[in-house]
Amino acid sequence: MPTILITGATSGFGRTTAELFANKGWNLIVTGRRSQYLKELKTTLSQKAAVHTITLDVRNTDEVFKALENLPTPLNNIDVLINNAGLALGLETADQANLNDWHQMIDTNITGLVNVTRAVLPQMRKANQGYIINIGSIAANTPYTGGNVYGATKAFVDQFTKNLRTDLIGTKIRATNIAPGLAETEFSIVRFKGDKGRADQVYKDLKPLTAQDIANTIGWLVDTPEHVNVNYLEVMPTCQTWAGVTAKPN
Repeated sequence: MPTILITGATSGFGRTTAELFANKGWNLIVTGRRSQYLKELKTTLSQKAAVHTITLDVRNTDEVFKALENLPTPLNNIDVLINNAGLALGLETADQANLNDWHQMIDTNITGLVNVTRAVLPQMRKANQGYIINIGSIAANTPYTGGNVYGATKAFVDQFTKNLRTDLIGTKIRATNIAPGLAETEFSIVRFKGDKGRADQVYKDLKPLTAQDIANTIGWLVDTPEHVNVNYLEVMPTCQTWAGVTAKPN
């Protein structure tokens, strides 16, 4: 069976994608920083698929390479990589933002993504097959107040994915950037540092995307023929659209 590696698999898009591919019978490598959540996920899914868990902080380059260089057979041949680990912190304007929050977003959303990609890509290149799916955001192209560094990190994801495709011309390795819009997962709880009441207000009276929606999208992409590459896929709920250009007196 093919093998899929999913980062940030302890909740949200990552966990639901792991569940979807377990149901398909794929071998799973799932990573996250919360060991107990990984243990629970393995218990849940191991009856359907081979599951290898790695407690991993993708920001730590040495940790990433050590973990991915020592995978058990047959899981050491990764067919699909889902770069899902990422986060948003705070919603303050740039002059008010917490600098540590900025650094954490950069380290996770950018450094973590390139660490895992660089660790996996040589094996895919050698096999001349594979699929890298990066989880971006509409924030990469649609600025909003307080989005500052988070949006910038997701713009990096978009440009990095495009450059991967360019570097990999002449191979059978595919790369896609999925850019979700409003989605109800742990995203807002993390952004507001555990303030569930404030997080709930983000989705009040709305029907946002769910983790299952994005997992299903990933499943569809993986099932497309090998000669098809979807470069960029933006997904919004029907309750959301662009706000347009605004103007205010100053």
